[in-house]
Amino acid sequence: MRVGELRSQHEEELGFRPEDAVRWLSPAELWRAGVKVVLSSVFASYADKREVQAGLAVPKLLRVAPTARDGDAGGDVWVDFVADLGDGFDATYTVASLLAADQLRPEGRDGTEVLPRGSLLVLGGDEVYPTASAREYENRMKGPYAAAFPRDRVAERDRPLMVVLPGNHDWYDGLTSFLRFFTQERPIGGWRTEQKRSYFAVQLPHRWWLLGLDSQFSNDLDEPQLQYFEQHVSAHLQPGDSVILCAATPTWVHTADEDPDAFNSLHWFDRHYIRERPDGSGGRVSTGAAVRLWITGDSHHYARFAEWLPGDPADPGDSPAQEADAEPSLRPDPRRRQMVVCGLGGAYLSASHRVPELLQLPPTTAKMREKDAPPLRFARAEVCYPDRRTSARWARRLAAPWSRYWLPRRNPGFGTIAAGVHLALFLTLGALLGLVSGRDPVSAVREATVGDALRLGSQVGVAVALALLAPWVLRSVRGSTWRPPSTAVAGVLLQVVVAGAAFVAAVAVTGETWPGWVVVAAGSAWAAAVGWVLGSEAFAGYVLLARSGQVFGWQMSGQSVEDNKGFLRMRIDPTGRLTLFPLVVDEVCHDWAVDPDPRTHPEATSRRPVPARALPVPRLLEDPIEIDPTTAAAAARVPVPGSTAAPRPPEQQDRSTTEKGTVRA
Repeated sequence: MRVGELRSQHEEELGFRPEDAVRWLSPAELWRAGVKVVLSSVFASYADKREVQAGLAVPKLLRVAPTARDGDAGGDVWVDFVADLGDGFDATYTVASLLAADQLRPEGRDGTEVLPRGSLLVLGGDEVYPTASAREYENRMKGPYAAAFPRDRVAERDRPLMVVLPGNHDWYDGLTSFLRFFTQERPIGGWRTEQKRSYFAVQLPHRWWLLGLDSQFSNDLDEPQLQYFEQHVSAHLQPGDSVILCAATPTWVHTADEDPDAFNSLHWFDRHYIRERPDGSGGRVSTGAAVRLWITGDSHHYARFAEWLPGDPADPGDSPAQEADAEPSLRPDPRRRQMVVCGLGGAYLSASHRVPELLQLPPTTAKMREKDAPPLRFARAEVCYPDRRTSARWARRLAAPWSRYWLPRRNPGFGTIAAGVHLALFLTLGALLGLVSGRDPVSAVREATVGDALRLGSQVGVAVALALLAPWVLRSVRGSTWRPPSTAVAGVLLQVVVAGAAFVAAVAVTGETWPGWVVVAAGSAWAAAVGWVLGSEAFAGYVLLARSGQVFGWQMSGQSVEDNKGFLRMRIDPTGRLTLFPLVVDEVCHDWAVDPDPRTHPEATSRRPVPARALPVPRLLEDPIEIDPTTAAAAARVPVPGSTAAPRPPEQQDRSTTEKGTVRA
């Protein structure tokens, strides 16, 4: 049965409501999300729940012990990372079921390698969509995850730990529901929770640490959070310790295409809380530890960046490149630090064809008083998911009427809004035609020639274009640098062209003897139909013109692609080497049954969803990525960047700063 049948027939027995995937460009969703974003941004500025948490719970350092499962190499530690998960039931439950499986044998290997379930599950942000609320968490995240991994399936002593990092969607109710679900030690099915705040530190075996930073909406880190990491992490780091740092957003990617200061806070935290700590006398001393893996979600694709090492055959240059003719290619080397974006946990699939090829961190243009020199350089790995050609091809489906992902087909109500807009434009043009001809609008449309309609349409188009371009012209004249006008100008002009063409066509076919009510009814129906089809198509064309920013994101979010999901499984072996296994399924389960079967167990009052056929078998997206621990990397003489400035005296070490993107107290 499909998710709609599952919902209508078994919601009460399941204990939650299986939801459809969010249709992000439907008018109702755009309005609801817009209001929520505005309210959350306002209240987050005046009531930061991260600071409130400091007075409610005593945080602790979390620990995970080595596993000893049958078939597991004794002493190995397995960690799962998944992000952007609580959207439609089909995708969320498929991924949750794979995470809950005792072990996986992925395609793409020889079939003998077994990947056990992680003893630690990291949820990397955006655990619910479209906006946070207790009901949405229950239906879109907790219900599916608890059903996929029932508590009675694993002994209490063997229950894996779940740690959870909030993303922007979790913050849309001020973090209220997030704190209720994840910081009160309530289990999520067979997973246990122990964290007390919206950030966490986990001490792993073999001298590894896993940290999760909550940067709210602004990429800033609050003072209680910094005190937590200083007390539980910085004070205990030893030379040679290795760190996995989880962030809510891929700020390192944003430095190349949006904001050179986006990475400042993470870089500042790395310098002052991972690589250094206070020495007790007002200065700072090196810890000898280093971040070996940066990992995040937020962008709903897979992209990996590998560190450019001294001695690599090519030089990435002094500034990031985004569309180079030849892609950089780095050979596998466990000495490289890695930066991974893996947001494939259940939300709509994002485009990957605009992911930058090279990163320089922090950029030379970043506004920081202290930063690494020379900066680290990272090159995008060859493998992305979806791959870049497929991503560009799939993006165009938004404007393809024959595709099930066509904008008005995939987003109920969007075509109706477009029809209403063009009906209003048609009536406005009719009124203008009557005004310039000295007749009432109906008579003007009935008696006008095609030339009259073309002349009016051209004049309106020119007037709109001048009004839209005037601010850009003024900025260009006054500014020192030239920037092209916004694609929004093209978007509006496309709609004006469609409206003008529809009006000209209506004038051309309207007969002089038609009754007035026929002119109004036929013209209105024609304008609405043109708006539904061509108005939607013009908007899709405007979206496809975008190269970055939120409008670019609509190319894929507007399609709500439920397939193509995955997560990252990681292993730390007794030598301290970290291995990454990126796992994906190209098609999630869309056909469901319930267990126990109502036909054989009609008396059951509680049931859980199960795939009607076998659960999809994941495949390895690329060969496993090996990362040496800090000690091995140091032995190979790979420099761990240090401070380029001498330790500051105490009076200059205030964490407050006016630099954009840096930490504020």
